[in-house]
Amino acid sequence: MNKSKLILITGFALFSMFFGAGNLILPPFLGFQAGSDWFLVIVGFVITAVCIPILGIMAHAKLQGTMFDFGKKVSPLFSTVYCVVVYLISAALPMPRTASVTYEMAIQPFFEIDAIISSTIYFVLVFIFVLNRSNVISIIGKFLTPLIVLILLLIIVVGISMPHQVSEISSFETPLVSGILEGYQTFDAIGAVVVGGVVIISLNTSFKDQFSFAFKKDVIRKSGFVAGTGLLLIYGGLILNGSLFSEFFTENSTRAEVLSIVSIQTLGNIGNALLSVLIALACFTTAVGIVIGVADYFNGVFGNKKVVYIFVATISCLLGIAIGQFDVHYILDIALPALMFIYPITIVLIFLNLLPEKYASDIVFKGVVIAAFIFSIPDFLKFLMNPELLEGIQSIIPLANHSLGWIIPSILTFGILNLKNFKRI
Repeated sequence: MNKSKLILITGFALFSMFFGAGNLILPPFLGFQAGSDWFLVIVGFVITAVCIPILGIMAHAKLQGTMFDFGKKVSPLFSTVYCVVVYLISAALPMPRTASVTYEMAIQPFFEIDAIISSTIYFVLVFIFVLNRSNVISIIGKFLTPLIVLILLLIIVVGISMPHQVSEISSFETPLVSGILEGYQTFDAIGAVVVGGVVIISLNTSFKDQFSFAFKKDVIRKSGFVAGTGLLLIYGGLILNGSLFSEFFTENSTRAEVLSIVSIQTLGNIGNALLSVLIALACFTTAVGIVIGVADYFNGVFGNKKVVYIFVATISCLLGIAIGQFDVHYILDIALPALMFIYPITIVLIFLNLLPEKYASDIVFKGVVIAAFIFSIPDFLKFLMNPELLEGIQSIIPLANHSLGWIIPSILTFGILNLKNFKRI
């Protein structure tokens, strides 16, 4: 396989593993809420749902190891705990959410079938793909992703070309920040550290020692740009369409309803059928990527034994069946506290791993991660206790009222620790 073809297939596969349940239902609803502020919302959403995830792929290209390598400079114990937490979150929230969205939007409208039966069939198919992991990148990149992209572009292009009256009303006081925080719900930054490892192992498994470190680094980096470009176009188009069709939504419209209405308004009655196919494909490829990532990690920890890989994949799919039958909005709600806790740590680890060694020593890693962790605690706690009790603390932390209180302390810690390093030099 020539390099250009490999980059394109890998990039398509990355896009497809990123693009799952939340990536479909969140952007149009965000556009509906944004009204005339849709552009600022797109910018914020792209920061956390496109730029940071693709930077995560760049970091994987540089390391070419596992997720453990992302945090090992803090300490081996921290990195182990971080990996376990991320994989547990991935298996317990975004992965089952793909089954829930598939059921609500692609199965229930057409078939009288219980959610538990739908989830069971769904994850049996996921399990079959996971067992065939050596061919996953090729199958997803060659066949499934092009179909997903074609349907999405059809909806977006038709929607933009139609005459509209955009609502001037915005539900957001700070559209940019709202876009940033909503981007958390895609799980794409976490997805980057998970599926990036899947790509590396897939390349190593499929091509053995055919490619050098530098060759794989270039392939992974360029594949990341391919995936990022696709995500940027799709997210931007879906948010814009949500804004353009706002006149067709009611105040109480759900995320799923907004997406469904956009597809019907753009493609007519056939829109529902195409949307169902799109949802099933997009959610399925993401679920496959997550289960493979979880199974690969624990397989590596326990000595690369096939029985471990199969066991972990089985447990992950059983967990998906159990949680995937719940309402998608319930899964979104319970995900928020976990995201406020793990996302800041993930973001700083991505940035630190991209920097040259002289700016990202072990002490810098430790200090910045500790700062991000400590100052994200109020954002986490406000979902578990009365937010008014935290107002005193949040009032003295810059950006804390926007749930971004960890940013300034992390940057200051990075600068101070690097100043000390330069003085030593």
